[in-house]
Amino acid sequence: MHRVVALVRPVQSTFELGIAAEVFGTARAGIPRHYEFEVCAETPGPVPTTAGYAMAVPHGLEALETADTVLVPGWASVEAPLPARVRRALLAAHARGARLVTICSGVFALARTGLLDGRSATTHWARAAQLRREFPEVSVEPDVLYVDHGDVATSAGAGAGFDLCLHLVRKDHGAAYAALLARHMVLPPHREGGQAQYAPPPGADDDLDGLLEWAGARLGTPLPVGELAARLNVSPRTLARRFADRLGTSPGAWLLARRVAAARTLLEETDLPVEAVAARVGLVSAVNLRRRFRERVGTTPGAYRRAFRAP
Repeated sequence: MHRVVALVRPVQSTFELGIAAEVFGTARAGIPRHYEFEVCAETPGPVPTTAGYAMAVPHGLEALETADTVLVPGWASVEAPLPARVRRALLAAHARGARLVTICSGVFALARTGLLDGRSATTHWARAAQLRREFPEVSVEPDVLYVDHGDVATSAGAGAGFDLCLHLVRKDHGAAYAALLARHMVLPPHREGGQAQYAPPPGADDDLDGLLEWAGARLGTPLPVGELAARLNVSPRTLARRFADRLGTSPGAWLLARRVAAARTLLEETDLPVEAVAARVGLVSAVNLRRRFRERVGTTPGAYRRAFRAP
């Protein structure tokens, strides 16, 4: 039996911890159990949570000594130091072969052990810049759901913790078992780790004198850079400079991002064929939509729709 131990601290996020408990610790009728799940803390006893109640944690750091997987389900606040005893316990677990896994902000604790130096990792897109700034030796990948190196693994924002945990189940016990578990939790059976996080489109708060709103309402039509520049009575070169200064991107890259974002919405909210979605957002053909969608989102339109189609 594979032993998973979650390391919690005050104030513990109930959602991230709940993800781990659902995947590794919940008994389900008709599904074989392959995991034992426990929770530990540096100091056993009552641990306050983000939900306003305290939970009783029976085990101390000694629980990590026999764990096969050590999971850190968030680290609040992310600026909180890593106590020396906790750091030693995590390093000792890793040294004897335990797998170290983090969900969302839990990566900040793992980064403080030094085990991520020289490696890639991810976290919630809103914390990616801070992670990169505080740990320059870590290669931060802000646009993926999870990164798995085998001995250490990190996930993006809270919901991506399900994707990482199911990925680990798939590695441990096969795709069929992971899919069965996902069905019981009414979750997509598989989202690839390289799939993009779903952050707000860049530049949504700066409309360049109304140009972005105007262009956004006309995505289904050709919008050459010259036409965008003419809308503001500037040259294409000046327009490119304004986009770079205000949005940190080019007019063409911004327009493509808006078209892909609009395609996401149509895939989630309508039953339109992929060809019709491509036409509505100005990507012309299903082939072009699939290519651009995979480049920007990391998956196919069909896979995205299956995962995110609204009921």
